[in-house]
Amino acid sequence: MIKKLLIANRGEIACRIIRTANRMGIATVAVYSEADASAMHVRNADQAYLIGPAPAVDSYLNRTALLRAAKQSGSDAIHPGYGFLAENADFAQAVRDAGLVFIGPPTQAIRDMGAKDNAKALMHAAEVPIVPGYYGADQSTRRLTGEAEAMGFPVLLKAALGGGGKGMRIVPSKQTLRQAIDSAKREAQAAFADDRLLIERYLSNTRHIEVQVFADSHGHVVHLFERDCSLQRRHQKVIEEAPAPGLTSDLRERMGRAAIAAAKAVSYEGAGTIEFLLTADDQFYFMEMNTRLQVEHSVSELITGQDFVEWQLRIASGEKLPLKQSEIVMNGHAIEARIYAEVPENNFLPTPGLIEYLHWPRENAELRIDTGVEAGDWVSPHYDPMIAKMTSHGETRTTAINRLIDGLNTTGIIGPGQNLAFLIHLLNAKPFVDGTAHTSYIDAQPTEGFVISNHGKRLALAAAARYLANSDDHQTKKAGQSGSDPHSPWHEMAGWRLGRVAPRWLHLDCGGSRFEVVIKTDGEARWFDIDGQVIDEAAVTSAQIIQKAGSLYLFGFGGPIKVIRFDPLQAHNSADDTKNKFIAPMPGKITAVNIEVDDRVAKGDVVMVLEAMKMEHAITAPFDGIIREVCVQQDQQVDGGVVLLAMDADHENT
Repeated sequence: MIKKLLIANRGEIACRIIRTANRMGIATVAVYSEADASAMHVRNADQAYLIGPAPAVDSYLNRTALLRAAKQSGSDAIHPGYGFLAENADFAQAVRDAGLVFIGPPTQAIRDMGAKDNAKALMHAAEVPIVPGYYGADQSTRRLTGEAEAMGFPVLLKAALGGGGKGMRIVPSKQTLRQAIDSAKREAQAAFADDRLLIERYLSNTRHIEVQVFADSHGHVVHLFERDCSLQRRHQKVIEEAPAPGLTSDLRERMGRAAIAAAKAVSYEGAGTIEFLLTADDQFYFMEMNTRLQVEHSVSELITGQDFVEWQLRIASGEKLPLKQSEIVMNGHAIEARIYAEVPENNFLPTPGLIEYLHWPRENAELRIDTGVEAGDWVSPHYDPMIAKMTSHGETRTTAINRLIDGLNTTGIIGPGQNLAFLIHLLNAKPFVDGTAHTSYIDAQPTEGFVISNHGKRLALAAAARYLANSDDHQTKKAGQSGSDPHSPWHEMAGWRLGRVAPRWLHLDCGGSRFEVVIKTDGEARWFDIDGQVIDEAAVTSAQIIQKAGSLYLFGFGGPIKVIRFDPLQAHNSADDTKNKFIAPMPGKITAVNIEVDDRVAKGDVVMVLEAMKMEHAITAPFDGIIREVCVQQDQQVDGGVVLLAMDADHENT
């Protein structure tokens, strides 16, 4: 068995691997960049080694530094986690050449399945169904354009290497094809150092079903059922569940057999995932194989009762699979939600920053939280903005959904933006509840639907008003009791008046909208009038409220809500001299500048492209206008908050 394990990764997956290694009595070694010097995975490991500056290419992707740390620490194995070098065949071979155990499949299996064009050929030979498409070596724009046109639109461009939606584009028509090819190639090159693309017929309204497989070095292969990963945004998974809803036992068995055949076709060992597209008529097609542990493995662990990292470590140590296929039993239903530092209503803009406050619901056998941060930690702009994964389990799918909603609703995060309200919205959406959501569902929804409901906001405003009124009463009473005459009528400060207690008014700002809250009292009863909607005090007595820097943060109303008290007599109107200026939302690299000074642009035109946090972010014109200033150039690195360009409205076209 492995004695000391170096984890060539960071964040929640590094912490998750450390937990299992600790339970198995295996010593752990963390690696970290300068940006992660005080990160949780560094604090949790037995040893930790600095491997380079913040950029991933200089640290977590630095094979020489990783192998040096393994040698210096006396590690006998390396676990790559997921992302970074997890599916890098050259790194896997370098680990083995150094005399270390690589916790992953054979190098050739990574090569075979890492190149999607080669993988399709292997699957076709193994009689695993594949999507029709172009997987050729000729990568000229002319050839790619010709193949797409011959195939018929819409088509799907995919990077030949890698995953996670990088270099992937849906192309609806010939008019947008050239731009999509250029953009996909740039993103693929940046993410995988390889700009090769393949083209597939785009299958609409499909579900994304993946099957978990494990294989040992003794020729045994099993599957541990399937996961439904259909709720995606820009091909990035958001919510996953196991088992997939609505699958017949026959379809589940056929997909399991196909997944095992795919693993055997490449003499696989270790943990892997065979990903399929499932059409409405129950036809499934091989999409790709992930030759590593998946982010969403927790849902499969909860329905099978197995620890997949332990399976990986035992298989890598030469042991046989812990269970035979007939011994793997499915129990209940599990659902995972990925909590990100991002703002869904602002086109899911990542929002790195300090986590000032962090409260999780209590973990138990039915609610699991995987995270790599605590209060006081930073969500770094250099890496993926995931804060945590929350996974629920229940005897039924409905129970699992409700448990996950409750868990997300009682989570408190102050600091970076977060997508809790968006996740709760998805879990309540009818297509998800019905089990019919497809891979295009999220991208087809208007972003304004991803915010907290008006009813939730009114409840939060009532809770905030109750909190502030109680605080005011406490301060008033304290001030009154500070007087020297205990018989003074001001000693109690109870607000008594002839007839009844007078109404009170509070002025509150919630998300930029201002409200007048009227607090009315009759005897011991108290209620709150907000825009004519009356809310009884009993409805908000259990609210979770944190007061910080003059603001109230409320949790439990469909997502975190920030409320600020304001003085209605204070002037609030001021000239905004930045309203027509474009500000870089985060540090990054300008990969495209599509405009010059005096150019006329139409609303929606892509004027620039900023590459940040491993993704390309299109900067679009919010209205018809004329470019007045261009402040940056292509390939320039920019800091967050820097002015990129300025434009005026084009009144000739309004």
